[in-house]
Amino acid sequence: MISLDGILASNLKIGVVSSVSAQLVKTNLAHAGNVSGQYLGHNRYGKGEVGELVLIEGQQAVLLGRITEVTLPDRDRTEISQDFAGSRQIDAIGFIRLLGSVNPQSLRVTAGVSSYPRLGDRVYSAPGEFISQIPLLTSAGVDGIPPEISLNLGHVSGDGGFPIAVTPEKIFGRHCAILGSTGGGKSWTTSKLIEECRRFAAKVVLIDATGEYRSLVGPDALHCHLGSPIYRAPDSLEVAIPPTSFTETDFIALFQPSGKTQGPKLREAIKSLRLVNLAPDLFTDRIVWKVDQSRVTFRQAMNRGNNANLVGNPNQPFDPKLLVRQLIQECCYPTSFTDPERFGSANNEISHCSSLMTRIMSVMESPSLSSVFSPPPEISSLVEQLETFLASDKTLFRICLSAVGYEFNAREVIANVIGRLLLQRARAEAFRSKPLITILDEAHNFLGKTIGSEDDVQNLDAFELIAKEGRKYGLNLCLATQRPRDITEGVLSQMGTLLVHRLTNDRDREVVERACGEIDRSAAAFLPNLKQGEVAMVGVDFPIPVTIQIGRPLQPPISDGPSFQSSWARAEDMQ
Repeated sequence: MISLDGILASNLKIGVVSSVSAQLVKTNLAHAGNVSGQYLGHNRYGKGEVGELVLIEGQQAVLLGRITEVTLPDRDRTEISQDFAGSRQIDAIGFIRLLGSVNPQSLRVTAGVSSYPRLGDRVYSAPGEFISQIPLLTSAGVDGIPPEISLNLGHVSGDGGFPIAVTPEKIFGRHCAILGSTGGGKSWTTSKLIEECRRFAAKVVLIDATGEYRSLVGPDALHCHLGSPIYRAPDSLEVAIPPTSFTETDFIALFQPSGKTQGPKLREAIKSLRLVNLAPDLFTDRIVWKVDQSRVTFRQAMNRGNNANLVGNPNQPFDPKLLVRQLIQECCYPTSFTDPERFGSANNEISHCSSLMTRIMSVMESPSLSSVFSPPPEISSLVEQLETFLASDKTLFRICLSAVGYEFNAREVIANVIGRLLLQRARAEAFRSKPLITILDEAHNFLGKTIGSEDDVQNLDAFELIAKEGRKYGLNLCLATQRPRDITEGVLSQMGTLLVHRLTNDRDREVVERACGEIDRSAAAFLPNLKQGEVAMVGVDFPIPVTIQIGRPLQPPISDGPSFQSSWARAEDMQ
């Protein structure tokens, strides 16, 4: 167990404090003229390099900070010439951004400055062993005993000797987001997190947008796919999403009625088909005949039981394949001009709805939605497989959406349906005793989406609702995205932990800064320079941003593109 004397080792001293302000401490660096850092054992310490974490031994407290700048006074800059070999002392100044305070007894790090240092206080390089223990020290109980279950993520960045482990409560307890530009290592981080969760009795649902996680095989994994993806995991099951899992807003998002006529008529057709489903004995033709027909049967069905209220329930099922036929019947006058007990004759509204009918038929026949409207009869439903997974000892349930296209907003709507299915079970207390982790890959394609015209806008907000209320039900969300700027700020602000890879876009960095108060501009300035696989872990449960080199997962994702070298070389050989 490390101690205060161990972290303030004399051979790690780098300088003394020369200036103190509210946020910044200047120190005279003793080793800035050295050609390189220093190795202690097998571990390297920069002893005054930019980005290095340091400890300031104050009179009343120990402070943790990060070196953000190293410079020379203008009068001494001539000492650094082209032939400078680092063989003599130079009067360098290091600027240290204060990050938090260290408890002298427990070594627990807390945000904020408990007591400012004084001039002449000593500054040390922070030992890698201490940095690696910060996440677990914040999770230790009052007796200081580390928790039994922790996830091994990798090691302290820049030092391969000190592994870092974090408890699942700190990663997923307040939701989590994995952010980073293309090629930064998001998929590896996601695979590593899943791998660590699978070591325990976890429950993880992975919504795989591209199919790259088909490599996560094993007896504890259940793979399902919608449609016919090109690449499948071994033993992957094809599943369907029954239309009964869709609500009225889902159908409106798919069919996108336009104008002042199509929306109301579509809703009336849906209500009529709900009534058919509630009283099938009265409607033998499976639709409600209205054009020039008697209202007697319609009234009889509405007056039966609680049907008058149920037809307005957006979750009440109906047969969407009958929508076109029912829409034709809705295009009539509400009452006959000669007999109030009959529906009126057809009117010209049917011409206004013709484009809607065409779109409905196109949606029904679309390959992207074959898993909803025309699945093979022998396959099971996604709902059944989800229930099987929740009742089993398996730890990973992967849903592959790679075969679901973007036409008619199919992928966004289907992902929203899956999110709502999970939220409904969460509200029914299904995950209170056993939390469920839901990982949404390529989250920018699914969050914050609105579909429809200005007359009929539909918000696909299932995952936003999970972010806002899922935690209290045991449903925790983990988002992975390369475009944080496309995620609404309200959703990102609900993410208690951010695993941030390299971000080169300044708008992305600004979004991260606003969403997480634990990261300031000095810490965000390092984000574009993170190496592949490096991640800055920040959040409400972490007093300082910790930079981690994520370990290689045993089952890395299959995310590489085609090899130009091998494919072009073969083409050349064939000529």
